[in-house]
Amino acid sequence: MTVSPALATPAWRYWMPFPPGVVVPLGQIPPDFALWDVTYQRTVRLANWRGKQPVVLFFCRLPVAETYRAERWPYLVAINRAYAQFRNAGAEVLMVANTSRRQGQAMVDDLGLTVPVLSDDTGAVFRAYRTGQAWGAPLPAQFVLDAQGRLRARHLFSLLHHQAAVESLLTLVDGL
Repeated sequence: MTVSPALATPAWRYWMPFPPGVVVPLGQIPPDFALWDVTYQRTVRLANWRGKQPVVLFFCRLPVAETYRAERWPYLVAINRAYAQFRNAGAEVLMVANTSRRQGQAMVDDLGLTVPVLSDDTGAVFRAYRTGQAWGAPLPAQFVLDAQGRLRARHLFSLLHHQAAVESLLTLVDGL
């Protein structure tokens, strides 16, 4: 499935660069949200996991693409490949993408994703979590929440380490 650039999230939403910042201290409950899951065609609310299981949030920076090829998106492929491992460790994984529903569906189809991909086409959740923004898009970030919904770990974008290693996040989840 391809997406016309005219249907994508407008880059002007992210024209002003903002560095990532800390909204919630470790041990506190981060902001709730409800977003459309393009993988499973449902609305997902973060609070629904409180009291049930840990959640790993992957905030993904995605530009408009005619097609999403695995060799261009190894991190997304790695998250998807590890999805069953996270689930076996008792955690849910939610990938929050700065895409329209249609663009998110193209990504799911092209990459064969099974991980829930949530469409944050307005960028409201990225801003609520202070992931930062630059170069016309929000910055990637990762958050690990325990079964009570408290923030246990976070990784915010830096020039040296764009994303947390998937293996490191799996180790964190195993320790919860």
